[in-house]
Amino acid sequence: MKKQSILMATVLAFNPAMEVFAEEKERQDATLDVPPVMVKGILPDRLESVPGSYYLVDEKALEERRPFSVQEALNNVPGVNVVGENTFGLGVNIGIRGLNPRRTARTLLMEDGMPLFLAPYGDPAAHYTTPLERVQRIEVVKGSGQILYGPQTVGGMINFVTRPVPTDGQVHGNVQATLGNNDFTSLYGTIGAGDERGGLMIDALHKKGDGIRDNHDFEIQEYTAKGQLNLSDRHTLIAKASYFREDSHVSETGLGLVEYNEDKYQAPTGDRDVFQHERKTFQLQHLFQINQQVKLSTQAYYAESERASFRQINAPGTSAVPGRSELDRCGTSATVANSISCGGRWRPRDFEYWGIEPRLDIQHSLFGIESNAVIGFRYHREDIERNQYRGADPRFQSLSFAKTFENVNGGTGHREQIFTNVEAKSYYAQNTFYAGDWTFTPGLRFEDIRIKTDIRRAEGQPQNNPQSDATNNQSKLLPGFGLTWNGIQHTTVFAGVHKGFAPPRPDRDIFAPGGANTAVAVNTKPEESTNWELGFRSNYFKGITLESTLFHTVFEDIVVAGPTQGSFINGGESQQSGIEFAGRVDFGKILETSHNIYISGSYTNLFTAKFKKTNAGADIFSGDRLPYAPKHLASINFGYQHPVGLDARIGVDYVSEQQEDVAFRAGRPEAIDYDESGVSGVLAGVTGKIPSYALINATVNYRPVGSQITYFASAYNLGDRDYLASRVDGMVAGRQRQVFAGIRYDF
Repeated sequence: MKKQSILMATVLAFNPAMEVFAEEKERQDATLDVPPVMVKGILPDRLESVPGSYYLVDEKALEERRPFSVQEALNNVPGVNVVGENTFGLGVNIGIRGLNPRRTARTLLMEDGMPLFLAPYGDPAAHYTTPLERVQRIEVVKGSGQILYGPQTVGGMINFVTRPVPTDGQVHGNVQATLGNNDFTSLYGTIGAGDERGGLMIDALHKKGDGIRDNHDFEIQEYTAKGQLNLSDRHTLIAKASYFREDSHVSETGLGLVEYNEDKYQAPTGDRDVFQHERKTFQLQHLFQINQQVKLSTQAYYAESERASFRQINAPGTSAVPGRSELDRCGTSATVANSISCGGRWRPRDFEYWGIEPRLDIQHSLFGIESNAVIGFRYHREDIERNQYRGADPRFQSLSFAKTFENVNGGTGHREQIFTNVEAKSYYAQNTFYAGDWTFTPGLRFEDIRIKTDIRRAEGQPQNNPQSDATNNQSKLLPGFGLTWNGIQHTTVFAGVHKGFAPPRPDRDIFAPGGANTAVAVNTKPEESTNWELGFRSNYFKGITLESTLFHTVFEDIVVAGPTQGSFINGGESQQSGIEFAGRVDFGKILETSHNIYISGSYTNLFTAKFKKTNAGADIFSGDRLPYAPKHLASINFGYQHPVGLDARIGVDYVSEQQEDVAFRAGRPEAIDYDESGVSGVLAGVTGKIPSYALINATVNYRPVGSQITYFASAYNLGDRDYLASRVDGMVAGRQRQVFAGIRYDF
């Protein structure tokens, strides 16, 4: 850990606040007239001026659906496809508008405006999302409003807004216990108190259970403290610190065709495969209301993650070929039956990043027009260390033992060590002009990125690698423009266009074309997109909300698998076009009765999602449909709310047929010989379409009038349908029926 990086971020953020604190102490004010600090999220106060599509999953919707994980929470959001290869959403895969959902790498995830990835620039993989127990609402933004955030803005961004610290002079909190099948248990508690000077809130969460496949048990725990200090009526400090730990037996490798047909829920080495993740974060915000028109917000953040995975099976489907080993690095006679006597491979990786971001919000009429301007800057640094250890000795099942092998001997020992450093500077400015019923919002974002990769050991390469100190520096100007028209009551028509951006990933710029004795660093270019939108949102009619968006995205320099196993290249251009609908009808409001029957739903038609132009060396063809880009996504829910406190809902979520990764499609080299193992892509389970499926879900909530206790129950995949969720690394079945019930006490 780099202690000075934490110190620097903290000092920079605290400095102006400490000066103010000294001034206020001199004044010795007896009382403070502090307005309540609202949880703003990333959307502005005036939602009617947002120049693009967005969707809010508020606290009411979360209670109605009682989602089991982030997957269920987002299933009703138009344009969002969540590939549910993990029961509890621990390694979530979210794709927006046809973009590949793998580990959510092309969708920006944030919590209260702070990035959530392992490393936002260097390794944007989502192995963590904010537990829904702490969430007040979820904001999904897909339009030109993304200009103010980054780095991933090619598809959309999702921000988890957590509950605010109570400052009303009372103690608030809740305790919640949940039980379900698959040995699922969850305990959550939160307590907070405060007054006009500030307050403190503490959350604790513990979950455990069994996953989709055999032996896939997991356990997570998280502890969070959030505090607020009102230094004066103009200065507020908000700090948050959290600790998260996951211990899971998860096989990252899927199943081959033969294994899947035998038992789609098996995980042959699941009781020995391991995934461990420890995450520590700190976030500090200083809010300075300079006057009624100007506010300065300064955010500093720090995150440290350590993740390590162990697997014994590296390539699915090898058991179907006589004479092939089922287990990685364990000899040709090794089988699952004696896997306890075999080693495997560990991949421990460490991530650390920190940043500071001052932002100025200004209400002005500089051009003779009422306007809101946002001007900001972010400085961000990352340090990443990737290691890999392999060995056939059963003692390699222990990471501490594996780390004792510093030298590679006969393929055993420390196989990989790569250091990556990222320095990113982001500048942005946006101004919203209010002209009668119209708003016009131009904006600019400039990304300046410096990436340095030091390959000290790769695929057995000795130290002092000649490819060390590789660099990939990029600078990009990203404009955006949006407009809205509010000429009809409670209705907004919007249109926008913006340039999207996804930085080059250094982990994809390393491969070994010559096998164990060579390692090469190459520079992929950043992925860029041009995103167009035209749509409306309305609640013109009492009890009815409706929105629709027509979108068109041209994606340039899309990164795909290269011609050599393990390599990545810029494959060319893709295009995604479609239309989204979402709406809700509350008959209780229409008929003015306390008995409310409601219908809510969403539908997305992604009628175009294809590669348009291809670069030399890319194993894709113009016209190929993008992987994991279903043409149809639909969700519909029917509910009833009774005035005694009863709320019941039943719904159906539908996902149409999806294509597998392009490199593994029939006729491609890796479909003929997957992973250079002699196994075809069909036998390995990576070649073939993912059939469509529809899943039934239901929820019941009951909170008696005047009571502080809520009883609830939810079921997902109520029909217990078997379905295939993914072929990314072999065949992975979707979750079977999951039912849970619980009780919550609020105070």
